[in-house]
Amino acid sequence: MNSFGRIFRVSLVGESHGPAVGVLVDGCPAGVPVAEKDFDRDLGRRRPGAKGTTARIESDRPEIVSGVFRGRTTGAPVFIRFGNAAQDSAAYEAIKDTPRPGHADFTGWKKYGGFNDYRGGGHFSGRLTIGLVAAGVLAKKIIRPVTVEAWLVEAGGNRDIEAAVAAAVKAKDSIGGIVACEARGVPAGIGEPFFDSAESLLSHVILAIPAVRGIEFGAGFEAAGMKGSRHNDPIAGRDGRTATNNAGGINGGITNGNPVLFRVAVKPTASIARPQKTVNLKTGKAAEIVVGGRHDTCIALRVPVVVEAAASVVLADLMLLEQLIPRVFKGKSR
Repeated sequence: MNSFGRIFRVSLVGESHGPAVGVLVDGCPAGVPVAEKDFDRDLGRRRPGAKGTTARIESDRPEIVSGVFRGRTTGAPVFIRFGNAAQDSAAYEAIKDTPRPGHADFTGWKKYGGFNDYRGGGHFSGRLTIGLVAAGVLAKKIIRPVTVEAWLVEAGGNRDIEAAVAAAVKAKDSIGGIVACEARGVPAGIGEPFFDSAESLLSHVILAIPAVRGIEFGAGFEAAGMKGSRHNDPIAGRDGRTATNNAGGINGGITNGNPVLFRVAVKPTASIARPQKTVNLKTGKAAEIVVGGRHDTCIALRVPVVVEAAASVVLADLMLLEQLIPRVFKGKSR
């Protein structure tokens, strides 16, 4: 449901327009150095403010409620809370009976019998990714020297990201994008065959990020058009190093020691400043709405750090399962 992981277990809590959102991380090793300033860089990368991002600006100050004592994790669950203070629910009251196309308004209403919090998307909101980013900060600390880096490759089908965003803003529309991610230093041998393969677990969490519509590893969908002689990665050493990396660092669901490479497709933001067709849930009649509130023109601009966090959480869980990370942390602070 709202949790992922077997040892490094992450649970997201809260709603977009509720009093707070946050994350509960269970299974974090004891002794990990943690301070509020450790979250600044990644939270800053997720924070809006650039052209094409939402005008809703929260302080995003992490409140470490439990699991940290004298600057170190205790081994107990770590709960990190982020207060909501800049929400404006007026725009959602006006459309609460007319679900927004492309959002979870209808499915949430149907699944929870109308008891769902519809303001700003409620528990389905991208606002909750702040908890995943916070969990990623902890995960990045414990998987070192493994590093994870993600970046936006293109937006709206254009590698000139700034121009694509400017055009979408002018058109009062939205665009998606492609995010690439690379994890370096990943040890060979983590992941399991079939259902708990490294790709399956990474895909599980990446696809849980709101607006993500697809993921491909290594050569990805291009592999379907390749011959085996081209797609196969020649093995260049006993450490598993290969001359190419069409497999994306994973064979048989298990990491092979090469960088883990994948790309993520992010859809256009569903809330746009154009009239859209929907239905009135009370009357059953057709309706037209213009979505108010504050929304990203290109949510993909803020997705890379979320993808990094998601991948780091998966790697932390897999490395703990392989006993590559001790339960009492001996490393230094970042």
